[in-house]
Amino acid sequence: MRKIILASASPRRRELLRQIGLKFIVDPVNGEEMPTRSGLEPVKYVELVSMHKAKTVAGRHPDAIIIAADTIGVLDGKIIGKPQNAVEAGKILATLSGQAHCVITGYTVMDTGTGKTVTKSIETLVYIKSLTGTEIEAYVATGEPLDKAGAYGIQGRGAVIVERIEGDYSNVVGLPLFALAETLKEFGVGIL
Repeated sequence: MRKIILASASPRRRELLRQIGLKFIVDPVNGEEMPTRSGLEPVKYVELVSMHKAKTVAGRHPDAIIIAADTIGVLDGKIIGKPQNAVEAGKILATLSGQAHCVITGYTVMDTGTGKTVTKSIETLVYIKSLTGTEIEAYVATGEPLDKAGAYGIQGRGAVIVERIEGDYSNVVGLPLFALAETLKEFGVGIL
């Protein structure tokens, strides 16, 4: 089997790929400048970022399959990024409280041997319960929201603030496994 490279430092993405039995090597994009959002629709932005990550890592791995991804939250057409600190995390959670927002993951699969590249994005609707100020403070105090787009982790304690979702759960965690597995088939990589 050909070498598969995950171009991500995300422990959540590593765990998701392990969950489906994929053998891979992690080679994150470190310190590289990412494309700016200027005027791009959220879907186009995450697709562009995932493509950028794949291209950046591709040069280091001839004849390999690269998997790269980027996940964002979107509310009212605006991208919700990762909070920079606890205060910002609390503000993001207060904004999401009682609302539905969209989580979009753009992913790219690239064959560095042939140059074949597929970039797609998957959207999942997430409904956050109405949160009290005390609940927001308590959740932020756990530290979990600080490195997550949208300031919550559905796979962790954040599960108790998510009322329901419409779409792919693994997409909200950071990598849409069903769609990714279907795309990997196009590259001769079977999961089952």
